[in-house]
Amino acid sequence: MKDMQIDASKVPAVTLGFWLIKILATTLGETGGDAVTMSMNLGYLIGTAIFATIFIVAVVLEMQTRKFHPFLYWLVIVASTTVGTTLADFFDRSLGIGYLGGSLVLASLVALSLGIWYAAAGSVSVSTITSRKVEAFYWLTITFSQTLGTALGDWMADSGLGYGGGALVFGAGLGLVACLYYRTSVSRTILFWAAFVLTRPLGATVGDFFDKPLNQGGLALSRYTASVVLGLSIVALIALLPQRANEQAA
Repeated sequence: MKDMQIDASKVPAVTLGFWLIKILATTLGETGGDAVTMSMNLGYLIGTAIFATIFIVAVVLEMQTRKFHPFLYWLVIVASTTVGTTLADFFDRSLGIGYLGGSLVLASLVALSLGIWYAAAGSVSVSTITSRKVEAFYWLTITFSQTLGTALGDWMADSGLGYGGGALVFGAGLGLVACLYYRTSVSRTILFWAAFVLTRPLGATVGDFFDKPLNQGGLALSRYTASVVLGLSIVALIALLPQRANEQAA
C-alpha cells in the first residue's frame, strides 16, 4: 500500500504556548487517569482499555485529516497522556516490576521507536512529518514517551523527594534543556524529545500533588474538579494562543 503524503504540517509550531498547553495536558492526564482508575475504582487494566479506545479513535481521526486542526491535535495529546498514566501504573504496580523497572522498559520502547523511525525516514524531527508512515511513528513515540514520563514521575516522587520535590527536579531539567537550546548548538531534535519526555513527569508530579491525600504529601483536591479545571484551561489556551502549523523541512 502506497504511503499517503500529507499536504501540510499537521503538528503545531513549537512555541512557548505549545509547552504551556503540553504541561497542562500532561497534568490532566494524571488527574484524569487517576479519577477513572482510583476514584471510580475501575482499576488500571480497565482504565487503560477505556483510554486506549479513546486514543485510537482520536488518532485515527487525526491521521485521516490533511491539515493541522488544533483542537483535534491536542485531543490526541490528552488521550495519549491519560492512557500513558494508566498503562504506566499497570506496568509499575499491577505487573509488579516497580517504578524503576517500568521506567527502564518504557525508556527502551521510546529508544526503539525513535531508532526504527530514524532508520525508516532518516530523521526523527517533527519538521519532517510529511507522510502517514512518519506520522504513525510520531504518535507511537509520543505515546511511549508519555507512558515513560508517568513512570519517571512516580519513581522520583517515591524516592523520598515527594511530589513537590519531583516537580522541582523535572522543572530544573526543563530549565537545563532551555539553556542548552538558547546557548548551545546541541541538536534541536534531541532537545525537543528530551523536553517532551520531561514535561510528562513534571505534569505527573504536579497532578499527584493536587490530588493525593495530605498524609502522602498531596493537597487532597478532588480529581474530578482538578481535571475539569485543567481541561477548561487547555481549551482556553488553544482558543486564545496563536496555533499555527509547524514548518516542514523541504
